[in-house]
Amino acid sequence: MNIITTPIKDLLVVETDAIQDSRGSFSRFFCPKPFSVLLKNKQIAQVNCSITNEIGAIRGLHFQRFPALETKFVRCIKGKVFDVAVDLRKNSSTFLHWYGLELSSQSRKMMVIPEGFAHGFQVIEEKSEMLYLHTEFYQPEHEAGLLYNDPTLAINWPLSCTELSEKDKSYPLIDQHYSGAG
Repeated sequence: MNIITTPIKDLLVVETDAIQDSRGSFSRFFCPKPFSVLLKNKQIAQVNCSITNEIGAIRGLHFQRFPALETKFVRCIKGKVFDVAVDLRKNSSTFLHWYGLELSSQSRKMMVIPEGFAHGFQVIEEKSEMLYLHTEFYQPEHEAGLLYNDPTLAINWPLSCTELSEKDKSYPLIDQHYSGAG
């Protein structure tokens, strides 16, 4: 396992090794012991999987507000996506900055998205599958989101958006009173 820092404090990328042989490969997705530093005394509470069919479709940008802040371990297990995390920690020097990374089943990379960040992705290969490990249970009363094309964020998505859920279209634009995820 190799932990890679990003330009945004506390946002990390993890590369995992694979054992290759004539049958294919084997790699460990998650193990509490080596990930204990990343879990920060929390447990994995929930594991989710999404399948997104259409190239250009975007899911996100989603997060949970206090007191349901969560760390997410996000990995593409089939296909390819452009994965994005946005810092929503009001007192952070990188507040409202974003970082994007291509994740694929071949890269064996995983984004570790800390508490206080929004997350979303755009599908680059059809029928892409994402696996998410969360340190908090889903709590709809604390769910929130940002518009994928909010001009304040100016995320450089690799493709035009071809599909977006009604919920993801409904998020308000960030204004001068925006207070983040806390």
